[in-house]
Amino acid sequence: QVQLVESGGGLVQAGGSLRLSCAASGRTFSSYNMAWFRQAPGKEREFVAAISRSGVNTLYADSVKGRRTISRDNAKNTVYLQMNSLKPEDTAVYYCAANQNLPTIRRVGEIEVWGQGTLVTVSS
Repeated sequence: QVQLVESGGGLVQAGGSLRLSCAASGRTFSSYNMAWFRQAPGKEREFVAAISRSGVNTLYADSVKGRRTISRDNAKNTVYLQMNSLKPEDTAVYYCAANQNLPTIRRVGEIEVWGQGTLVTVSS
């Protein structure tokens, strides 16, 4: 099983960009589909984006489509989330996640491994 560590969060002004990174330990990273979720204060954790093991297939939540790009580098055991045109409502803790069943990766209950999260704050 992999362990996941996120980085790249911080404070940014509305309209700005951030790139989150998630570094995975272990030699099985390429066997996992990877995803990003977020959880805003007082709200449930929600799906943002996912990428298949090979990186060929990507999935996005409708609310972020066009403003987010998920990618992965299996040689570096890292998955990324490029976030553009950030809005104050994007403020949340962003979590890296992994599972081995891509069709169910949008569901919180189907995630096998979680990172500890990284806070993104977007000021207006």
